[in-house]
Amino acid sequence: MKVALVTGGATGIGRATALRFLDAGVAVVALGRRQDRLDQLVIDAGDKGSMVATISADATAADAPARAVELARSRFGELNYLINNAGMGHPKPLHETDDALLDASFELMLKAPFRFAREAVKVMGPQSCIINVSSTFALVGGLRGGAYSAAKAGLIGLTTHIAAQYGSAGIRCNAVAPGAVETEMTSDRMGSETFRRMNDEMTPSARWGTVDDVAAMIVFLCSEDAGWVNGQCIAIDGGWTSTKFLAERALVAKREMVQPKFTHSGRPAPQAG
Repeated sequence: MKVALVTGGATGIGRATALRFLDAGVAVVALGRRQDRLDQLVIDAGDKGSMVATISADATAADAPARAVELARSRFGELNYLINNAGMGHPKPLHETDDALLDASFELMLKAPFRFAREAVKVMGPQSCIINVSSTFALVGGLRGGAYSAAKAGLIGLTTHIAAQYGSAGIRCNAVAPGAVETEMTSDRMGSETFRRMNDEMTPSARWGTVDDVAAMIVFLCSEDAGWVNGQCIAIDGGWTSTKFLAERALVAKREMVQPKFTHSGRPAPQAG
């Protein structure tokens, strides 16, 4: 039986990924901060609950990687897949980002994945895989991306290094870059008309993405069907980053035919008169 370690495994993309692994017959070690959410994951696993081990820990804790990897081995005998998914939202632009937010972003979304991967490769054998959950904001920068964009872009660099360094040992590494999918972390932004229009009117797909869309790609990339895929970052965004699509309703919207002056916020400055 294959075994996957999923950080941030109790909610959002992590939870969807854990459940999809279970459906594929893969045992799961889910790491998260809230034990009640982890307990709910076991309940939701139904008759596969015995294939789930949980660990309540902050992914940035110094001992979290070693504890999680040891749990995988003691409970299930090995570790085949690592999904670095734990993250944080509420990004701010560069000029609004203080050192506390900068440090927190890099600790959780770059340093922690580095440390989990470092621990995992010690015990992984051939046909293993590491998946780093990046973001479309790592590919295009993104308004208000700030430290979030920088940390998620760093994950792509980490991905290509792992792929090159450990590919010959049979350990593949890829990244996924989800677009706007609704989770607890993104719910506040989903309530913003500007954010929804930016994604809805610039995405050629006729529907919004879901956590299951992302989970399906993660599980596929870990499978033997993706055995020749290594060192890649795959955007799961309905075409948002790769096209210059603009919905018809946006094309016909009335606009002021005045060249605006922009502030640091990226919004037009008030015009005199």
